[in-house]
Amino acid sequence: MTLDLSHRVAIITGAGAGLGREHALLLARLGARVVVNDLGSDVHGRGSATGAAQQVVDEIVAAGGQAMAHGASVTDYEQVQAMVGEAVARWGRVDILVNNAGILRDKTFAKMSLEDFRAVLDVHLMGAVHCTKAVWDLMREQHYGRIVLTTSSSGLYGNFGQSNYGAAKMALVGLMQTLALEGEKHGIRVNCLAPSAATRMLEGLLPQQALRALSPAAVSPAVGALVGEDAPTRMILCAGAGSFEAAHVTLTRGIHLGAGADVAHILARRLGEVADRRGEMVPDAGATQIRVELAHAGLDRVEAGHE
Repeated sequence: MTLDLSHRVAIITGAGAGLGREHALLLARLGARVVVNDLGSDVHGRGSATGAAQQVVDEIVAAGGQAMAHGASVTDYEQVQAMVGEAVARWGRVDILVNNAGILRDKTFAKMSLEDFRAVLDVHLMGAVHCTKAVWDLMREQHYGRIVLTTSSSGLYGNFGQSNYGAAKMALVGLMQTLALEGEKHGIRVNCLAPSAATRMLEGLLPQQALRALSPAAVSPAVGALVGEDAPTRMILCAGAGSFEAAHVTLTRGIHLGAGADVAHILARRLGEVADRRGEMVPDAGATQIRVELAHAGLDRVEAGHE
């Protein structure tokens, strides 16, 4: 199987540098026409300039590809709508959306202001919501779409000093789970990418040898795999230093204790059994948890509204 995006139009946010830039260059090499979106702010979300996005466009065009720059802020839905409109006016469609834009405002939760918490949520979570909402109906109408949401190990597993970032990144996993279900019958596939890469966000935190191994270019093939014709859906694909893994939200077999005055005391003693991962599963939807719990209670044949 080869990846051919020659008939596809892609929007990549935060594509003026780092991961986004590499995503844009790769998708252009695969034939996609690319909207290089970048507000041009620093890692903390301050300032704006369109020069970085235009430089990436110039690289793509110089290599024989097609691209356009756009400085829409992902926090402003009207700007995002305008960006999508310009892409459609120029190329007739939007097939691929890679939500990559992000900022950092790291502090321990005790020292973090609510303003800094909201700012990170606004860019990572609501920015992805704005961009996805702006292309959703278009993708439904054309019965085709590929959407990538950028999550993080900080959201999946936690990271000291990143409660805002981790909350936003895990929220994107929840968004992906539902959008994948809702988009399936419309030909829209939605996945998450959890990258490990040496970007501006990691400067000064790792030795040079590690930073070289964690090149953003080593992550971008994961994006290619998530936006092709045969892309999966509802996958959390981890990538870094040329390695690729899948993360899952699982449900253990658990135990049934019923109802009663002593259940809290019994459960506290038996939490180790609840956490036992032997035989765990990956639910196909949130309702699966309910079905499992009813089955434990001997009610697996009971349907809603019928007994």
